[in-house]
Amino acid sequence: MNTLESLRYFLPETFLICGAFLALAVDLFSRNKKIVAALSLLTLALFFFLAKSHPAPAVGLSLFFGTFMLDPLTQFVRYLVPAVTFITLLASLNYRPLLKLYEGEYYVLFLFMVFGLILMGASSNLLMIFLSVEFVSILSYLMVGLLKKDARSKEAAIKYLLFGSAASAVMLYGISLLFGISGSLDFEAVGQAVSRPEYFSLSTLALIFFLVGLGFKISMAPFHMWAPDVYEAAPTPVTAFLTVAPKAVGMIALIRVLGIALAPLSSQWQHILIVLSILTMTIGNLSAIAQTNIKRLIAYSSIAQAGYILMGLAVFGSVGIQSVLIYLVTYALTNLGVFTAIIIVSNQTGSDEITSYAGLAQRAPGVAASLTLFLISLAGIPPLAGFIGKWFVFSSTIQNGFYVLAIAAALNSTVAAYYYFKIVKAMYLTPAETETPVLAAPSLKIALGMTLLGTIIFGLAPQPLIDWIQHIRL
Repeated sequence: MNTLESLRYFLPETFLICGAFLALAVDLFSRNKKIVAALSLLTLALFFFLAKSHPAPAVGLSLFFGTFMLDPLTQFVRYLVPAVTFITLLASLNYRPLLKLYEGEYYVLFLFMVFGLILMGASSNLLMIFLSVEFVSILSYLMVGLLKKDARSKEAAIKYLLFGSAASAVMLYGISLLFGISGSLDFEAVGQAVSRPEYFSLSTLALIFFLVGLGFKISMAPFHMWAPDVYEAAPTPVTAFLTVAPKAVGMIALIRVLGIALAPLSSQWQHILIVLSILTMTIGNLSAIAQTNIKRLIAYSSIAQAGYILMGLAVFGSVGIQSVLIYLVTYALTNLGVFTAIIIVSNQTGSDEITSYAGLAQRAPGVAASLTLFLISLAGIPPLAGFIGKWFVFSSTIQNGFYVLAIAAALNSTVAAYYYFKIVKAMYLTPAETETPVLAAPSLKIALGMTLLGTIIFGLAPQPLIDWIQHIRL
């Protein structure tokens, strides 16, 4: 479908990018940056409404000369990414390091990021995948280094840029090999070419390069080295967003590439993903045990969570893909909730050390109880949303006979429970150094309440979510 014909199906995204430029213009001419924040939140809410009123067809539409696929998987991204961003911006409104400092461009960057992530999740062409990944990466570097007077933030941004550039070069080389084999960047044409026996070795090499490049973006071991330092030094709302949205959309991009362009190599990439899944969850969990900084601990936890998600990718098929999507929703809610609680505590104490959570149950009972529930959910303990996510990836793994992978995941879940409850122990069993109450601003209370409500509802009544995702096909 050509550009003009495609635009009528691209209405929500067109509105989003216009809203982003409008917010940028308002930032230039208004001294009250809260107006930019309010406009950004309104843009996301209206985008969500437009996406709902203009749903993707059950049979995918190929738009913009085959570079953008409008299908139920794209619709999933249209819902997930704006919802995650909306909660992140709510939590950002009263994040102290950002107050009266670079506020306007901060909100604008998020709007552009949502647009880039939707392009990335809907790409049906290798060039579009690369361009959207780079667009998202550049925005990520800017967001991490936003606190220009913070030396750690600047260092993290530079480190992220250097590692990201290397990963992009590796991924681009893999794409060039696929283009050389097929003479095309279209997923289906590439899939036909890599199925030919004479291209087996070159196709396998291209697969490895592509996995290395995109594996960096989703903090998959052993390409995760950048994540702990970057997540610790970045502004906390940015860390919350990066551990959820780009990781989720990176997984969806992998689903498209592996399921269409590299489908003939499934016997190769399934075995590779099994090894990477075990490696990722093991390195993430074992590294988290020794951490004393809660942001760094959750950073390693997010690496481990990527390993659990890779379980569903290794299984693949309709069952595996659906388990991945369910996990992404439950993980997004839970992880955003954890970081919202972290923002509340750090606003009061100025510290992200786990020792600053001592006696939090007495100083902020609601925050401590919410954080406990989020950590229990991350550990996969019922009856919360995290349990539903883990249940589906474990079930899909066992049903398809990947028993070693399931056992490794079960052992890793036990390790994860240990370090999560280390935080709970500090909140409830360690005496507080001060009795000063920890107070939360209204926007933070709303963000915490939204994530907590979602974590509880999807844990107790997950059927509507399951029914919706079961209709999503690649």
